[in-house]
Amino acid sequence: MTAYAPAPPPAPALPTASAVESPARFRDLVASEWIKTRSLRSTWWALALTLVFVIGSAAAAALAEVGNLEDSGPNPTGTRDFLSFVAYPPAGYWPLMVVAAALGALTVVSEYGSGLIQTTTVAVPARGAVVVAKAVVTTALWSVVGAVVSTGSFLVSQAVLDGRHAGVPFTHPGVARALVASALLAPVCALVGLGIGALIRHGVATMVVGVFTLLMLPPVFSQSERWSAAVHHAMPSSAWRRLVQSWEPDSSSLDHAATVAGSWTVYVLWPLIAVVLAVVVVRRRDV
Repeated sequence: MTAYAPAPPPAPALPTASAVESPARFRDLVASEWIKTRSLRSTWWALALTLVFVIGSAAAAALAEVGNLEDSGPNPTGTRDFLSFVAYPPAGYWPLMVVAAALGALTVVSEYGSGLIQTTTVAVPARGAVVVAKAVVTTALWSVVGAVVSTGSFLVSQAVLDGRHAGVPFTHPGVARALVASALLAPVCALVGLGIGALIRHGVATMVVGVFTLLMLPPVFSQSERWSAAVHHAMPSSAWRRLVQSWEPDSSSLDHAATVAGSWTVYVLWPLIAVVLAVVVVRRRDV
């Protein structure tokens, strides 16, 4: 009778590459998106030119206002008003909105245009987390840019106006709200651009839709009718103008004026809806 030796125990399975490599954490995604952003030299050139242009437009508006004040003679009351649209001129902040929206959109559109999105989705199947990471980096970057632009515009304009004894300090009524609203305008528009870019995924079409939505659409709706005024006030540019405005609307006017609380709500809803739409669209579509 033949005796059989017991079979050797099976060798332990070798760990596969997927078992060894841990999945990417959210902070890794944020770091990856930051590297993509800061590695583009064009990003820094665009930011530098935008800073110079917007702050320079505030200086130019203040110089023009000094000329007007000299022509009007001495101020009989001796009081100083906050000239909000001199410190934050639309001629400087409309381009800021366009640039912020364009660069926000490029964080998504450029990946689809170059095909890098396929590599990204293979490395990180959670597409929604990738979009949220892009939104976090975009918000942080443009919040810093907006704060620098807003503070710089105020300081430069008031330094110029001080030559005519018309400058005001930070503590002057209306200054804090205008400063914060102008600083937040940049990240709001950048996130709106990110959302539009995720929806359209085409560079030129995204730019056209972004400019139309942010700048060209609000003047289409007048403030004489309630429904039209509601649409007008629901736009980011209209909300910014109301928040920067340091005087109360004329009660005898037939226009339906926007409220400060409503304008802050617009600031919250536009980027929130844009990011949610971007997450939903990116998760449902093929790359």
